Amino acid sequence: MSNQDTIAAITTPLGRGGVGIIRVSGPLVQNITKQILGKQISPRYAYYGSFLAEDGSTLDQGIALFFPNPNSFTGEDILELQAHGGSIVLQCLLDRVIVLGAKLAEPGEFSKQAFLNDKMDLTQAEAIADLIDASSEQAAKSALKSLQGAFSKQINSLVEQLIKLRIFVEAAIDFPEEEINFLNDGKVAKQLQAILEQLSRTFKSAQQGVLLSEGMSVVILGRPNTGKSSLLNLLSGKDSAIVTSIAGTTRDIIKEQIQIDGMPLHILDTAGLREAADEVEQIGIQKAWDAIKDADQILVMVQAGENVTNIDDEDKAILSKLPSHIPVTLIYNKIDLVGIKPKIKQLTENICGHQETAIWLSAKQPLGLDILKEHLKTSIGFTQTTEGVFIARKRHLNALSSALDFVKTGQQQLEECAAGELLAEDLRQAQHALDKITGKFTSEDLLAEIFSSFCIGK
Repeated sequence: MSNQDTIAAITTPLGRGGVGIIRVSGPLVQNITKQILGKQISPRYAYYGSFLAEDGSTLDQGIALFFPNPNSFTGEDILELQAHGGSIVLQCLLDRVIVLGAKLAEPGEFSKQAFLNDKMDLTQAEAIADLIDASSEQAAKSALKSLQGAFSKQINSLVEQLIKLRIFVEAAIDFPEEEINFLNDGKVAKQLQAILEQLSRTFKSAQQGVLLSEGMSVVILGRPNTGKSSLLNLLSGKDSAIVTSIAGTTRDIIKEQIQIDGMPLHILDTAGLREAADEVEQIGIQKAWDAIKDADQILVMVQAGENVTNIDDEDKAILSKLPSHIPVTLIYNKIDLVGIKPKIKQLTENICGHQETAIWLSAKQPLGLDILKEHLKTSIGFTQTTEGVFIARKRHLNALSSALDFVKTGQQQLEECAAGELLAEDLRQAQHALDKITGKFTSEDLLAEIFSSFCIGK
């Protein structure tokens, strides 16, 4: 599946540094090595010497490493040139490599070649980018687990079980004259249940992995002067937003990224929601409504009170416009003014049809911050332990969810009518969904989308 291009790129960040690396991969590597070094070098031995220009002059001096195919990262011949880390020196070396026949690598093209040459599956390739982009120690550890194949092993195990069960079911279909009804003897039902339970565990671990990889998006909404900016400052630990007694101070969305026990959290402070005559404030208010579309959690700030039902019509109007599928937490702020202690309560009578939790706190004092942090973790199922957690992406969750649906449908088919043909098709569809995760059945468009998010040189 590999193409015949030789690709090259600067793999270290551009700028001033002690060392910079250029990576070359493809069929022209040995010729490029001879032209730049003036000789061939032994595999996997560090060679120190001059890097030569076309006229034989020295461009730089450094270390060269040669990795022959198929025992290399990409499965092709690879040359790495470790030069001095100046941008001009590295660009001159890269230009020399390109003149000798290589083309500039696209983002993620080295990893894509490794995938196409069966050096890794798709989850491992994605884990490379996730390891580079990891924003916490937990995220890095989980990405490394995926890179080492922890996620792939779970998916491959599930696929093997589905294949074995498909063979059994299809054999029962092909030999209907047998006296024993293999579909009703309990064996298939037991295996289906085991697959379903393992799928569920993998899905739960993947949810944790998505949180570690992408983080949780929290949007703070509410009327002016309810303490939205104060809450943002409290969570971020710095004065990110201006706080005044003047209504409508926040005109645009203010974003901060923090961590709660290793969970990346993207907090968005928004303009106060009200009928505004000012055009700039109107734009800010519209941005606030637009921000909730991609939110994982919405915090609605209201004035503290003893009775949670004491929400006026303006607050109810805000709640009525929120999407029903996004968890909503009512934050009763300024408890220091009414003498209420920090607390959390699950509302039994939901306001405006949402499943709400109410938290009483003071963003100014501060009081109740630990309650809010713990709520944000538990509301999305985040745990501090990384044992068994691998890095994952939303596309993995979608594939696992699809596989779960097919297995559940297959269970229903077996229980209601023991329809072997329908069960076999559900098992096939579940297997197909899981194969998309590792890349056994992946369209070229999806590959282009995945690898385009990688950095150049990886």
